[in-house]
Amino acid sequence: MLEADVHAYLRSMAGPTACRVGPFTVRFDEHDDALPFNYAIPDDDSAPMADEVAELVAAFRERGRTPRLEYVPAAAPKVESALLAAGFTAEGRFPLLVCSPDEVVDSVMADDAIRVALVSDDPGLWRVARVMNEAFQAPEATEHDVARLRGVLDRGGLVAAAVDTTTGDVVGGGQIGSPHRGVAEVAGIAVLSSQRRRGIGGAITAFLTRAAASAGITTPFLTPADDRAAQIYARVGYRKLGEALFLSLR
Repeated sequence: MLEADVHAYLRSMAGPTACRVGPFTVRFDEHDDALPFNYAIPDDDSAPMADEVAELVAAFRERGRTPRLEYVPAAAPKVESALLAAGFTAEGRFPLLVCSPDEVVDSVMADDAIRVALVSDDPGLWRVARVMNEAFQAPEATEHDVARLRGVLDRGGLVAAAVDTTTGDVVGGGQIGSPHRGVAEVAGIAVLSSQRRRGIGGAITAFLTRAAASAGITTPFLTPADDRAAQIYARVGYRKLGEALFLSLR
C-alpha cells in the first residue's frame, strides 16, 4: 500500500533526533525552524485523543517550533478531525505523485548548454545549497544546509546540480532521499528565478528519477507545491496516486 510505504519512509527520514509523542513520530531540526524541517507523522490508523494532541503541541512549543504535520490522510483518516478540533488548520492538500525510474520521460531544455549531473563533493554541495536557498527565498546557505545535503548522500540518497557549461554556474538543483522499502521522495527541486521556464526543473526531476534505480529506489514520489509544478512533473511521467495533507497550528 503506497500510503503506508510513504509514511514508513517519512518516519525513517526523521533521523536520530526524532522523538515519539503519543501516536506520532516527530522530526525536529535543532538548527533550523523552517516548517519543512519540523513536522510530525501519525501512526497508521491512529485516532489521537485530545491529551495526545496537546502533548504534541507542547513538544513543538518547547523547542520553539510551529506544531505541524505532514502525512497521507488515507493512511490515518481519523487524525485530521482530532487536529482540527484542537485548532489546527490545513496549509494545503497536495497531490501525491509517483513515477518509476523506467517510466520517466526526458525533459527538453531550451538551452543545450545546461547539463545535469550528480554531486558528491562539498564544493558542489555548497553551490547546490546556495541555489536551493535562493530559489526558495530562504536565508543565505550555511554549513548546516550543506551538512543536510551531505546527510542525504551518507544515507544513500542522491543530490543533483544543473550547470550552465558556458559559465560554470550552478543554476538548479534537487535531491532524492535514501530508499525505505524502495520508496524515496524527490525534493528541493530548485531553479534560479532568472533561469526558470527553460525546462531545467523538469530535467533535474527526470534525471534524479532515472538515477534513483541505481540507489535501490523503485518508487520515487513527490508532492508539488502548486499546479504549475505539478504540470512540470506530469510532463516527465509523474502521475497522481494519492494525496498529502499538511496541517499546522499557528
